[in-house]
Amino acid sequence: MSDQTNTPLPGGYSFQTSARTYPCVVFFKRADDSATTTTATDEISVSETKPSAEPKGRPTPTRKEAEAARKAALKGGPPPGASKKEQRIAARTQAQQDRARAREGMLKGDERYLPARDQGPVRKFVRDYVDSRRTVAEFFVPVAVVVLLLGLMREARLQAFVTLVWLLILVVVAVDTTVMLLKLNSQLKAQWPDKAERKGVNLYAVMRGLQIRRLRVPPPMYKAGGRPVEPKQPK
Repeated sequence: MSDQTNTPLPGGYSFQTSARTYPCVVFFKRADDSATTTTATDEISVSETKPSAEPKGRPTPTRKEAEAARKAALKGGPPPGASKKEQRIAARTQAQQDRARAREGMLKGDERYLPARDQGPVRKFVRDYVDSRRTVAEFFVPVAVVVLLLGLMREARLQAFVTLVWLLILVVVAVDTTVMLLKLNSQLKAQWPDKAERKGVNLYAVMRGLQIRRLRVPPPMYKAGGRPVEPKQPK
């Protein structure tokens, strides 16, 4: 069925339009189907992401065991229950770290890492006193090596000259060391009157003076002349 209508336009014109009715079918989506599909999808996702409850194969550590493992890790040792190989590796690593720490402390002059012969305020005073002086004894070892090499030559005059120089060096070293010990002992007696505290300081001072300055351990804290050694800047 159709109906025609006249539609007026400006200026007196008009045109006819027809209104027709067509049969149609409207489709509606059921809410039940959407809900069913969503629920099934959620169930599949949950089943895929949910971990399977499988046994761990080992008992859960107790609180005491966990605390012991944490302390062992902080100390650098093997955890409780470690194999013998792991224990040997951990012990070797710990020993290397201890040696490196002891060497670093000894080079800094830390009393905790010094040998027994270098510990104490008296020995430190002796080291500083010897290191702050320029002595002939510190050149004794290099000169002795040169004299020994020259003495291997079979030239009679050269050997006589080397022998004379060697005796002269010994006399100079002995005199210089004696003067140093006299001055050192006078200062030690003023600060440490007890003779027991000054036991063995003369031999300690002589051995310190005979060493090459750059090879002395612990390293010198003072340069020749009394100026303190500047600390090395970290790289």
